[in-house]
Amino acid sequence: MGAAGQGLSEDEVRGIREALAAGRKPKVVFTAAAGQIAGQLGQVVELTDPAESDEFVVVRFGRDELPFSPADVAVAPRGAGRRPAESRVEPTPAEPAVVEPEFVLDQVPQQRREEQPGREEPRVDETVGSKVEAKPARRAVKAAKPKGPAGLTVTLAYAEGEWTVAAQQGGKVLAKPYVLKPAEALRMVALVDVPGVHEAVEQILAAERSEAERQAEKLRAELAEIEARLAELREAG
Repeated sequence: MGAAGQGLSEDEVRGIREALAAGRKPKVVFTAAAGQIAGQLGQVVELTDPAESDEFVVVRFGRDELPFSPADVAVAPRGAGRRPAESRVEPTPAEPAVVEPEFVLDQVPQQRREEQPGREEPRVDETVGSKVEAKPARRAVKAAKPKGPAGLTVTLAYAEGEWTVAAQQGGKVLAKPYVLKPAEALRMVALVDVPGVHEAVEQILAAERSEAERQAEKLRAELAEIEARLAELREAG
C-alpha cells in the first residue's frame, strides 16, 4: 500500500486496473502533489491510456470525475470512509456600529424583513460560512495532447560519383535511394539556405566537371589516333 505522499506504484496501478475490470471502484486519497485537496478521499472510476496523457487516473471527487497522475493519489487505508465534513464557521454577534459588507445573498433576507417586521435578519457570518461549504475546490482538467504524425526524413546523399535521394516516415520506408542528375541535386540543395552546404556541393560538382573534362580529352586523343590509323589503312587499300 502506497503512502499518502508517494502516489501509486506500478503494482498498485495494475491492482486498480484489475479491480475496475471486476466492477469495483477502489478508494484513493489525494497526496500533497494534488494541491489543496490533499488528504481528501475519492474513487477511481477509470484508467485511460497512459500513452495519451500522464493524467490517466480518473477519480470521482464529489460530483466531478477528473483525471490525475499516479503521483497525485495513493491507495486509501483500510476502513477509510467518507471525507470528514468541513468545520463550520461559528456565527458571531453582529456589531451595530460596523457597516455590513454588501453580499448578494444578504438582499433576500432584507426584503423578507421589510415584508415581515420583527423577523431577525440572518447574520453575515452564517452566509459566509454557507458560501465556503457550497462547493469543494476543483482541479483544472488538462486536455490530453493528441499524438502527431510520425516524423518525415528526406535524405540527399553523394557517394562514388552519384547523387541519391531517399525518404522515410517513422519506421516506414517511403522511397528507397534512387539516382539523381547533378542538376536536380543542385536544385534541391538550393532550397537549403546554408552557405556551408552550398560550398560543399559546388566543390563536388567542380571536381566532377574536372574529371569529366580529363576523360573527354583522353577519349578525343584516342579517337584521333584511331581515325589516323583508319586513314592510313584506307590509303593502303
